[in-house]
Parts: sequence; structure tokens; C-alpha cells
Amino acid sequence: MDIIEIRYIFNFDDQRQEIVDVALDGQTLTVVRGKYDHLPEWTKLEFHQCPHCPLDRADHPFCPVAAVLVDVVRRFDEILSYDAVDLEIITKERKVSQKTTAQRGISSLIGVLFPASGCPHTAFFRPMVRFHLPMANKQETLFRAAGMYLLAQFFLRQDGYKEDSELHGLTQIYKNLNVLNINIADRLRDATQTDSSLNAIIILDVFTQALPFVIDDHLNELRHLFAPYLSNFYATLMKTMEASDNLL
Repeated sequence: MDIIEIRYIFNFDDQRQEIVDVALDGQTLTVVRGKYDHLPEWTKLEFHQCPHCPLDRADHPFCPVAAVLVDVVRRFDEILSYDAVDLEIITKERKVSQKTTAQRGISSLIGVLFPASGCPHTAFFRPMVRFHLPMANKQETLFRAAGMYLLAQFFLRQDGYKEDSELHGLTQIYKNLNVLNINIADRLRDATQTDSSLNAIIILDVFTQALPFVIDDHLNELRHLFAPYLSNFYATLMKTMEASDNLL
């Protein structure tokens, strides 16, 4: 089985170190893990279950998102949100390092774990996990999310389905993610003693709430990047290509 490995190394000022290794199935992009054993009560599906959750407790006794957070909560429950950390993220392709806060580092880690957890609502973001960009800012995330969604529409069109070039579906995906974040935060309030993991969720949710409005109001801020595609040269290039195809 092809395995994708992502390592997060947290080096705190008090010399404490936490190394989190995430292994993903290369085909399904889900977390590689064993059977659920001794998971805490707050991970059960019915505990603050999302109102839009499509899972049945008979088949899924535990919330998949909560289950992947157990190790995060255990490791960082004594860490405060604003504790300074030298963060290092290592993948096969690159190494990224940044001086940041615990909550932002954990938020970036959760950005990998949520889509890979097995939750149907977060699964839409698995392509972004495959090409993980640690500590991405809002503009980078907007570019990647919109690009991912439009590429999905290309594949839908190839399979004969109606495509959504207006990004309406992406807006709904983020609205559903907002509902999930709220309920996961409720779980963590009962599960944690400090606020680092909880605030990591809140950081993620700030963008989640903003994105539907960003799509409508701010996507044009990226328009200048595509000037070559909007030029007369590109239009001429496409006409030349069409003419060549017609001659064949």
C-alpha cells in the first residue's frame, strides 16, 4: 500500500518536544490506523453529534473526526494557545519551518487530520491534503480551495455530470464544515483542560465562515494573476488550435 507520510515537530521554549506522524493511504487519502480501542466518551458519535451528520451509530459508533483528535488532545492538553513553538513540517517533497504559536501549529495539523478522518463532510478537502501546504494564509487557501473545486468540476463533466463553475457547491461545503466545527468545538470543551486544541478549531473556522463571502466578494482579487489567459494572445492561441483541429 502506498503511504503518504507527514511529520509535524513542535519544539517549545521549555525544551518540550512533540512529534506527530501522520500516515495516509495513498489511494483513499484517509488516516492509516488500527481499530478503535479505548476511545473516550466524547468521541462517541451521539456526543454532540452534528445535526447534518449522515452516519449511523450502528455502523459508526465513534465520530471519525473526534477519533483522529484523541492523540492531538492527549499531546497538547497542557499547552496554552499562545505558547511559542518552533514548528517543523516534513513531507517527502519538502521541509517547512516557522516560529509560531501552538494554536496555529495545531490548526495546520488538524487541517490534515479532518479531511483524512473518514467524515463525509470533510472528505471533499482530501485533494488539498495530498498537496499539503503547511501554514497556508487565507489567500493561499482560497486559491487552492477554488482550484481544487474547479478541477473536480472538470472530472464531473468528463463523467457526464453537470458542472458547477459558479462555485455554489464549494460555498455549501464550507457552510457544512462550519456546522461541523461548531460541534467538534463543543466536544473539545468537555475533553480538554487548556484551550490550545479548541482555539486551533476556532482558527480554522474563522476562514470557514468567511469563505462563502470571500468567493462572492474577493475572488476577483486574484484575477490579475490570470492576465495572460485574459489576453488577446491567448484568444489567438485558442483560435489557432481550433483551426488546426478542424484541418485534421
